[in-house]
Amino acid sequence: MPSRHAPDPSHASTPLVARARAATPAELADIPWLSALQDDERERVVGDLKVVNVAPGELLCRVGRPATFWFGVIDGLLKMSNDSSFGMPITFTGMPPGGWFGEGTVLKREVYRYNIQALRKSVVAGISVDTFHWLIDRSIPFNRFVMQQLNERLGQFIGAREIDRMNDPDARVARSLGALFHPLLYPGVGSLLRITQQELGYLVGLSRQRVNEALHSLQALGLIRIEYGGLRVLDLDGLRKQVERVSRVDRLDRGPAAREYAQT
Repeated sequence: MPSRHAPDPSHASTPLVARARAATPAELADIPWLSALQDDERERVVGDLKVVNVAPGELLCRVGRPATFWFGVIDGLLKMSNDSSFGMPITFTGMPPGGWFGEGTVLKREVYRYNIQALRKSVVAGISVDTFHWLIDRSIPFNRFVMQQLNERLGQFIGAREIDRMNDPDARVARSLGALFHPLLYPGVGSLLRITQQELGYLVGLSRQRVNEALHSLQALGLIRIEYGGLRVLDLDGLRKQVERVSRVDRLDRGPAAREYAQT
């Protein structure tokens, strides 16, 4: 989806890798897959895992750079986007607390095909590519977690592709909220997402004013509640059904072929 420009990247004087530190016990407790590991596996991960504070606008991953870590969000908000120097900027998804990402790139030991940028002050953890593959080779629970990540994220991107074809801002906002509140991909969010309307606008490619209108429409339907400093989902299933309803109507409007598809 088209993305509005996020804040200018922060030119921190010290590289991220040089600012990395060991994780605190509280930060380790926020890593959803860590408790499923065997004692020796957990010991290796804890010894390898690094945590870094990322400034608003700062790039964590950059298009064309090799993947050296598998990352997860402990706190804050990141966005995944394309390289806007080659065309229209597009935001693929946002990543709130609890989300781990980039496993496909790490599995294939490829360079990044997207940028990862902080929309606000964020705390990010990461394990090295070597430790990631070491776990893949020996831990069944870790493999299950990674497979679940790949499967759920694929479903999200398929849904996002369909919504991108629709000229319905309310549906785009609803789809984005449904993705950010995904309990498997982002278990750290819970029922309250700390996000500003401006940040949500960066993710969906809409102005803050248009996002505000969409949020009030969804609130009037009893799907969400706008709270100070964030959004609370009251009916996640209803939010997703709202997107499906708009999508179905859009297919009907596109003609006989789309109408036949919508009835399947």
